[in-house]
Amino acid sequence: MTTPLTLAPGRGPDGAARLTVGGEIDMSNAGRLAEALDSSRGPLVVDLTEVEYLDSAGLSVLFAHADRLTLVVPPLLEPVLTVSGLAALATVHRSGAGNGPQG
Repeated sequence: MTTPLTLAPGRGPDGAARLTVGGEIDMSNAGRLAEALDSSRGPLVVDLTEVEYLDSAGLSVLFAHADRLTLVVPPLLEPVLTVSGLAALATVHRSGAGNGPQG
């Protein structure tokens, strides 16, 4: 059984390219995330607010694109990005109003 993952490309209110991700990112579906990131050129906002689980396969995909990503994350994922070092390479914002960059 494949782990549930939703990927919704679009544009933010400011016109910036955006990818909204939901569900779980693991070894079984990290390739789909990689394809979505590879299909976009330039800066990209990746909204992980609805992601409930992120393993090392998902982190590897995000690391490969870190230099051009702005990540919007729920409080649950913040420690994962910090401990892994991804927060030091990509811009990270906590989901919700009034929260500034974390990395």
